[in-house]
Amino acid sequence: MTDERGKFITFEGGEGTGKSTQIAALAEALSGAGIPAIATREPGGSAGAEALRALLVNDAGHDWDPLSELLLILTARRDHLRQRILPALAAGTWVLCDRFSDSTLVYQGDGQGLSKELIAQLSDLALGGLDAAAGRPDLTFVFDLEVATGLARAAARRAGEDRYETLGTAFHQRVRDGFRAIAAADPRRCLLIDAAQEAEAVTRDVLAGCRDRLGVALS
Repeated sequence: MTDERGKFITFEGGEGTGKSTQIAALAEALSGAGIPAIATREPGGSAGAEALRALLVNDAGHDWDPLSELLLILTARRDHLRQRILPALAAGTWVLCDRFSDSTLVYQGDGQGLSKELIAQLSDLALGGLDAAAGRPDLTFVFDLEVATGLARAAARRAGEDRYETLGTAFHQRVRDGFRAIAAADPRRCLLIDAAQEAEAVTRDVLAGCRDRLGVALS
């Protein structure tokens, strides 16, 4: 274990915004710079959380109501933090996470209409006893893309996990607006990225964000 905590970087955005591609690109750049890093995702990332993911994102699965869905997500997040994220950060490893708490606020709050106060209260309850500061992202990339373009991209690479993609254009517009609002409200943590660019241009923006916000030069 090292005395220096790893950096926690989250990747947020609607469907088809290219988060997975950019996580892989940043992981490669960090490896090239000799910085240890792991890529993970939510819901999921640990054995218990991955089991819950299968219940949440498969369109053929149960039709959860928003509150039940939130409770499953928070249960998965607690296991993910305990089993993977916090130990990695404590060991000095950077953690690159595809979705985190912002997605919960946006998908279950803006998208599905749950009170954000309720989400915050249940999150505090579910994650009680964990080091809240250690699990707070150092940097969040918010990938922004027109809804129709994102859904078309998502449909082209559909691999079974399409429950959210089927919720309709109005839902996904609320999601996009919610992410943009979070980025505007917390500019010190969040960096809004134009995901309509070519992947290479998006990667350059991500690497520049790491340089400007975290002081690490990557190529």
